[in-house]
Formats: sequence, structure tokens, C-alpha cells
Amino acid sequence: MNKKANKNGNWNGNSKGVSNNKNSILMLSAVVVVILIAAFVFFTTTKDSDSSDLDSLPNYTDVKGTIVVDGLKYEKQPHLGNTEAKVKIIEFADFKCPACKKWTAQYLDTFIKDYVDTGKVEFFFMNFAFIDRDSYLAASAGEAIYKQSNEKFWEYVHKLYANQGDEGKIWATQKFILKFVKDNIDGIDYNQFKTDLKNQTYMYDVKEDFKIAGSYGVNGTPKFMVNGVLLPDSSYEGLTAAIDAQLAAAAN
Repeated sequence: MNKKANKNGNWNGNSKGVSNNKNSILMLSAVVVVILIAAFVFFTTTKDSDSSDLDSLPNYTDVKGTIVVDGLKYEKQPHLGNTEAKVKIIEFADFKCPACKKWTAQYLDTFIKDYVDTGKVEFFFMNFAFIDRDSYLAASAGEAIYKQSNEKFWEYVHKLYANQGDEGKIWATQKFILKFVKDNIDGIDYNQFKTDLKNQTYMYDVKEDFKIAGSYGVNGTPKFMVNGVLLPDSSYEGLTAAIDAQLAAAAN
């Protein structure tokens, strides 16, 4: 743009544009300040809320006591079926695991009907809580329920998987689990459960399960063990084939 002097010798041409630019910059600066203030308030509030939830989550490093890996300890695990069954099955699972949810929804009831209720196998659940800290808390809650009722533990398994949140997010918080159990699991001493969850009473058991499972080669979920042998995959066909082979061997 060419600049021309006016009759007073002053330069015209873009003085108005400069003024408009200054006003625009001031307005933009004001908008940015407002956005930053709003963002600060939002994230501060959110951080405080999330921090409260995160503070109540357990860490394996905080668990007191020496864990000795000396066998599978079937007697400590939630179970279904005939205790005299020749075939013992362990499922290693994490309540945040989408594949565990899928297996439970698609196969567990059929498996119970065909193998557990018929007396062919005894079925055990063992924690391998590894995805995140709320995995540990969900497992601890399951242990607290199991200590009150083996039957209610399996109800917890079905219903918690049905209400499973996003694997990549912290959803199984203390607040969530307390409300979930209160709304969905009847027939337990809720106040005792609440105390056990808040005090992380059974986190030792959760960590013990994790250590034992790892020592047998478990590195993900769901995984299955048939009479002490860890299966190479988690397919239903692979599990039933291994069981049928054990049953056939026991019959000979």
C-alpha cells in the first residue's frame, strides 16, 4: 500500500488500520485471559475431585507383610462345584479386563452348566489385578465380599463385569464400588464391607494372588489353569479340550 502525505505533512493511509489492529489485539488478549482463568478454575476443581478418588486407590508397594509363593492355595480362592472333583480349574482375571468381561458374558454360565453343575470340575477365581490401581481396589472389594459369602462373590463377578467401565480410565474408585455394591449386592453386611474396602483389609490377598499367578507364568487375563498346568491360550475350545483330556485320563 502506498503512503501519501496530507497537506499538513502527516502520513495517512494506515493510521486507522493500526488503531483497529490495536483494538483487536486488546480484545483478543482479554478473551485469552478470560479463557485461561476459566480453564484454571475448571482444572483446579477437577483436579481436587479426581485427586480425592485417586488418593483412596491402593498401591501394591504399600501392602505390608512378606508374601511367600508356595503353591496355588486353592483353599483361599472363591470356588464353584464339587470339592471332590478330579479336575481343578483356575481362572486368572482382572475386573477391568474387557476380555474377561467378554468371556464371562459369553461362556461362564454355559461352563458352569456343562462342567461345574455336573460335578466334573471345581472352578476357582484368582485375581491377577494388573491393569491399574483401581483393578487392585475392585479385586480387594471382591475379596471382602468373598470373606462374607462365596455365593455373593460370584454375583459380584457377574454384575461388576456387566457394569465395567473403560479400560483406559480410572472408574473402579472407592466411591463407585461402594455405591455399586450397595445398589446391587444384597445379603451381606454392608457396613463391614465398607470398612474392609476403606481399610484395604484384603489387599494382602490381592497382592498374594498376583505374585503367585506371576510365578506360574501368568502375564495377562483371562488365563486358565487345568490341574496346575497353565493353558497357552484363553479360548473356550482350548479350555474344554484340556478338561476333557484330564477327565479321560482320570477315567482310565
